[in-house]
Amino acid sequence: MQPGTPNTEAASITAELSNEFLSSARVFAWSVREVIERTVLKEISDDRLTFSQLKLLYLVAHTDALNIGDAAAFLGVTCGAAGRAVEKLVRRRLLRRYAAQEDRRTFRLSLTEASRKLMDAYQTARDYRTKLALEQFAPEELAKTADLLDRLAGAIISGSPNPDATCMQCEIYFREHCRFGDYGHRNCFYQYHKKRERKDTPKSSPAEGKVD
Repeated sequence: MQPGTPNTEAASITAELSNEFLSSARVFAWSVREVIERTVLKEISDDRLTFSQLKLLYLVAHTDALNIGDAAAFLGVTCGAAGRAVEKLVRRRLLRRYAAQEDRRTFRLSLTEASRKLMDAYQTARDYRTKLALEQFAPEELAKTADLLDRLAGAIISGSPNPDATCMQCEIYFREHCRFGDYGHRNCFYQYHKKRERKDTPKSSPAEGKVD
């Protein structure tokens, strides 16, 4: 059943069942965030990297030309805070930054060797810890659950006042084909950047100073 399709069994969804579902969803989200993401990040970076910084590195690894507004929206912070986050990672030699000559509001970033190794280590450790947690379940069961989660999320946002919005909700879990985008009618931020980069590859020059 697609999100928004009338369900004859809707009357049987009680307040108690709704609360139980939302409680389980919150506990699952907490488990992923605290037990997998933050624990792994602490192991591989020794508390020298925050999760927001990891997200920014991931964003750079999967996009090219950015502006401060893109980074701010992705991190959920102000443009000023996003600019400071970029500056801090550049100073720590975890990012390289190049100013686009055609538009000073846009800059190009790339990972350094150090940040690339850090990202590889994080993904390897994360995948290992996730495998240990999920190996008790059959692959078919996990695939069906993943699809159900996408359908549920799509159903929840189907009544959003902002249809066809640009979506960044997968954060550090980009997938080429996002079912949530299909169910929830959302446009993928990463895919948008890939299309834009194919159309326009602006000339750039190294810039070590701050981008205005």
